[in-house]
Amino acid sequence: MIGTLIGDRFRLDQKVGAGGMSSVYRAYDPTLERWVAIKLMHRDISTDPDQLERFRREARAVARMNHPHVVTVIDAGEDEGTPYIVFEYVEGETLKERIRRLGRLDVAEAVAYAIEIGRALSAAHSERLVHRDVKPQNVLIDMEGRAKVTDFGIARSLEAQGLTVTGRVLGTTDYVSPEQALGHEVTEQSDVYSLGICLYEMLSGEIPFKADTQVAVAMKHVRDPLPDVQRRRPEISATLAAVIERATAKDTSKRYAKVDEMVHDLEEVLAIEAARAGATSGEATTVLRTLPGDTAEFAPRRLRRPRPLLLTAALAIGITAGLIAFFATRTEKGPGSAATHAGGLTDVRLSSDAAHDYDPEGDGEESPDAVRNAIDGNPTTNWDTETYRDTFQDIKSGVGLYVDASAPVAARRLILVTSTPGFQGEVYGSNTVPGDIKGWTKVSARTKVKEKQRIGLATRGRKYRYYLLWIVSLPEGNRADVRELALKK
Repeated sequence: MIGTLIGDRFRLDQKVGAGGMSSVYRAYDPTLERWVAIKLMHRDISTDPDQLERFRREARAVARMNHPHVVTVIDAGEDEGTPYIVFEYVEGETLKERIRRLGRLDVAEAVAYAIEIGRALSAAHSERLVHRDVKPQNVLIDMEGRAKVTDFGIARSLEAQGLTVTGRVLGTTDYVSPEQALGHEVTEQSDVYSLGICLYEMLSGEIPFKADTQVAVAMKHVRDPLPDVQRRRPEISATLAAVIERATAKDTSKRYAKVDEMVHDLEEVLAIEAARAGATSGEATTVLRTLPGDTAEFAPRRLRRPRPLLLTAALAIGITAGLIAFFATRTEKGPGSAATHAGGLTDVRLSSDAAHDYDPEGDGEESPDAVRNAIDGNPTTNWDTETYRDTFQDIKSGVGLYVDASAPVAARRLILVTSTPGFQGEVYGSNTVPGDIKGWTKVSARTKVKEKQRIGLATRGRKYRYYLLWIVSLPEGNRADVRELALKK
């Protein structure tokens, strides 16, 4: 299929996933000059009316949603009898891959991801849709560390009879709710249960139930108590353990009735866990910034757990506003702050002469005498571009600044500080210094840069000696500067 043109427009470039119903490819859209993801239904089932309707329903369901944590549908159609759906292409990794790579996630980071997934599910539920297959494999983590929920292939409308016959189980048994495992009616609470299991796995590094067969795993969800998450991760608060316990209650009358209720409690917990850790990751900070700053927004809720370690909800509410303000500030102080070491990241040490300007499409120079200022640890000095009469437009595709790590390294984050926010940049890697931008390998999404910006790098374990910040559009004033730049691995 590689190289095939779909819908007379999208050229398949690489297979990135497959399931029992469809395969997913990365494809290039020459019309808008961007990468997309295309889900192609398998030919051998495309003649099955039920399977075909389920596939089409996914396109319609996701197209109705416009949410930052739901993968966007761009187009849908059929190509020579093969149905397809075109999605935005999300560079990064799945949440499952992240857990496998890192093991147990940072507590605040895990809670932040659960909040973002919960917000996506809330958007689906507001459209009267139940996902029914919430699992880390269906959550994409983009280059900025945001979670995006995908694969609504077995989503079911709460207002329609749907396509599932009574007693048939759809979903993944590692995360399946008890009612779903038994073939009973599936509601929003089923997604709540699955999200609770995902959060459990993020915190413990493993799924709660294992058995020799998938049926046996499903029955454990029906019958066995959830292993105590605090035994597997003693440092988490009893308040967070109480949220997981309520989300995964087998009796739906004891489970959160709405995912919004769970998200509300997790927002309070995030501030608590961040305080306990003393610092938090960029991902958690992003979520913290979106929380209400007024304590009145946090209605008191008792999170009961029969343990003497229980932290009262009243205490959580009392400190929430102050913590949000504290951590939103503390984690944005730039490359020298303690927060840059969160999540196990360490500095890539750069020599004093590691920075170099890069202007392959112009005169070959872009403020070469000031490049040291970008890595000197002093935010009062800077490297800057020339001042252009206009944004680059037809002059050139960009200019940049690259750093030499001295030896190949799999960097995971680039951090920069600027006094000219608003310019857009991309990060590239290479083991040589190519003569033009086409010779570099892109390792980040295009980012509109803030005064203090973290950019996630998708090197996928590949090591590069040189990392280039490529500035593709200029801010107001038609000049961009970099006051500090650092790499993390």
